[in-house]
Amino acid sequence: MYKEFYGLREYPFNMTPDPQFLYFSHNHRIALDLLHYGIRERKGFIVMTGEVGAGKTTVCRALLNSLDTSTKTALLLNPCLSDSQVLRVVCDEFRLQPAKTTKKDLYDTINAFLLRELAANHNVALIVDEAQNLKPRVLEQIRLLSNLETEKTKLLQIILVGQPELRTVLAQDHLRQLRQRIALRHHIAPLRHDEVPAYIQHRLQVAGATGRLQWTTDAYALVTTYSQCVPRLINVLCDAALTAAYVAESWVVDAGHVRLALTETELAPATDTEVAVG
Repeated sequence: MYKEFYGLREYPFNMTPDPQFLYFSHNHRIALDLLHYGIRERKGFIVMTGEVGAGKTTVCRALLNSLDTSTKTALLLNPCLSDSQVLRVVCDEFRLQPAKTTKKDLYDTINAFLLRELAANHNVALIVDEAQNLKPRVLEQIRLLSNLETEKTKLLQIILVGQPELRTVLAQDHLRQLRQRIALRHHIAPLRHDEVPAYIQHRLQVAGATGRLQWTTDAYALVTTYSQCVPRLINVLCDAALTAAYVAESWVVDAGHVRLALTETELAPATDTEVAVG
């Protein structure tokens, strides 16, 4: 719809975790730097949490794109696996071919691979997304993978990524051994209020917008208020607001367009939008 009208190469507020569109807020920059540090220094367990839509998966994708060939990675996206299935997925991700599929053979195959990578001075990282949904037995299996180490270094760096509930899961008494192994933690908070306009402009510029397309101060204020500065909600509102501006053939996105977007996306009751800014 509006992409051609505004001369954009692509839609700026898509919901996919495209690292090209990652806006490095203060919090997101810290998250990516911490992940790099944890892998490089072989810190073992790293935990990154954030609210739904905060940009956790996008940070993970940016991490994968920024690592060089000396770091081998596996990305576990499906938390609904058994403990043995996790081992098989790890083998698949690292393109390993164990002779048998017993847990011992899978474990031994992974261990041999990690030792070969260490000898080549390579780092190996396992990223587990939606980790708050992992079953206790699976978390215990992942902890056992962290036991693969030499006297001086961790062979596998494990990054657990999840919603804030992950912290509650890890606080359970039966997971204290895993919890004690966590070397680094970071929580991705929503954007600061003053970062929201910059976030919007960043995504527009990446998508190919020129200076002709403008947003009013009141439009920014409404998006900031009703998105609660959560990137995914900002995307939802801004996409709908651009659609409203396109229908009106306007090159200025104003508070009226955002009010229409609020009604369309049901992010605010109609009575709220009637008294909103502007």
